Amino acid sequence: MFYHDDQLQFEVEVENPDPHFAKMLQQAIGGAEGEIRVALQYMFQAFAVPAEKQEIRQFLMETATEELGHIEMLATAVAKNLEGASEDARESAREDPIIDEMMRTGQPRQALSAGLHAMPVDSNGVPFTGNYVVASGNLAADLYANVMAESTGRVLATRLYEFTDDPGMKEMLEYLIARDTMHQNQWHAALEDLGEHRPVPASFDQEQENQEYNYSFMSTTREERDDPKQPWTQGEAPDGKGEFSYTPRQPGGGAPDLKAVIDEMYNEVQ
Repeated sequence: MFYHDDQLQFEVEVENPDPHFAKMLQQAIGGAEGEIRVALQYMFQAFAVPAEKQEIRQFLMETATEELGHIEMLATAVAKNLEGASEDARESAREDPIIDEMMRTGQPRQALSAGLHAMPVDSNGVPFTGNYVVASGNLAADLYANVMAESTGRVLATRLYEFTDDPGMKEMLEYLIARDTMHQNQWHAALEDLGEHRPVPASFDQEQENQEYNYSFMSTTREERDDPKQPWTQGEAPDGKGEFSYTPRQPGGGAPDLKAVIDEMYNEVQ
């Protein structure tokens, strides 16, 4: 079950409303780096955790719920950056200077479709897609995806921070950046706590892999080049199970030899 407390997780104030910044904030709501993505990602990951790992399920679900609070904060920030127009002004659109500015520099759909409020879209108005969500059922794989999600989310938040001079927006973003710092570190800590988990999935018998290429960096340049002697071409692999090597050429498997097409697919030109 979910419970909602009718107060924001962190105070959101806007001293100088900026419709253009409201449009930019939409990326932090419905974009690939946004809060809808991580809220759903952590939630669906939690759904897949078995009962015997209740602490991990709780860990994921609490973070997912926190991210729902971030969506509410950002949606409030969007509305505050767009607010100030009366109902009459909204109907007369460009006669109101706030609406005029919104239509020129912001996201028109925030006015036309949402009455000057946030939407589940990115900064270009593209609706959020569940394709952004990574929930593979393999905990290690998902935790690595979570590190990436928080990393790109923190990059976005720091960029937004540089695009505003509003003290309230900076304070809100300072909070969100801090939480991204914590979340990155908690996922790393959880990965370390898992113990041996690489390569993912660790349960697959590596004896079944092609032993010639499982730790070899493969060059794909047309002209053969020497081993660049980098950390990924020599020395022990991070999983401790193999030694890196360098393959100057792809093995080559001959020309594609496709079987006859299935008649019902109508692929032949006749």
